[in-house]
Amino acid sequence: MFVDSHCHLNYKGLIEDQAGVIARAAAAGVVGMLNISTRESEWDDVVHVAARSLNIWASIGIHPHEADTHPDVDTAKLVEASAHPKVVAIGETGLDYYYDHSDRARQRASFRSHIAAARETGLPLIVHTRDAEADTAEILAEEMAKGQYSGVIHCFTASRHFAETALDLGLYISISGIVTFKNAKDLQETAAALPESRLLIETDAPFLAPVPHRGRPCEPAYVVDTARFLAGLRDVSVEALASRTRDNFFQLFAKAMPA
Repeated sequence: MFVDSHCHLNYKGLIEDQAGVIARAAAAGVVGMLNISTRESEWDDVVHVAARSLNIWASIGIHPHEADTHPDVDTAKLVEASAHPKVVAIGETGLDYYYDHSDRARQRASFRSHIAAARETGLPLIVHTRDAEADTAEILAEEMAKGQYSGVIHCFTASRHFAETALDLGLYISISGIVTFKNAKDLQETAAALPESRLLIETDAPFLAPVPHRGRPCEPAYVVDTARFLAGLRDVSVEALASRTRDNFFQLFAKAMPA
């Protein structure tokens, strides 16, 4: 009874056998997947995949890497595109200063547009941040002061301090397969201490396959391996962790809640 809160079913590595990927996830006990968009050209395809399946949902957003190539995607466009019944989130958005594929000022402007869309629609925000903790925290806090919104820091790899900042703002934190890596000791310590009420799990498939699948394209079925490792860190059963993170998913992404 797991939910993969962040995957890219339309990306190379999964799309070639998308039906098989979805079937293997179901066989592994994955009862829900959130299929994430990162550029406007993906929106229709991501929504189409979600519309074909009861337990797959979609997001609408522009990744910070793509901010330079989407200057016309503003809050109004995000709001309009998110009206589809299977779109349950805004993003992924945020800041990435590690690669700097887009101008930093443009990334920040795009990030704020997404937050405004999340606030207007009531849909949660999916936040990507890498090497940009200070600016990400500042923007999240400034925008929260303008009006409440919900969201999740996806594929969390940041500091314990940033985790506490996000939690103080009411956000959730999602843990990916990175937590299983040998060199992820700091992340493991943070993940072990996160409040269970704000915890999600994800694959970010086809990226970041957890141990024991390193070197292969990741897929949603592997969220079970991440859950098992995380449950060990937190000294709980994998069944309890699966149940709690599933409930947290539907609490945050309320539009996905089964009727």
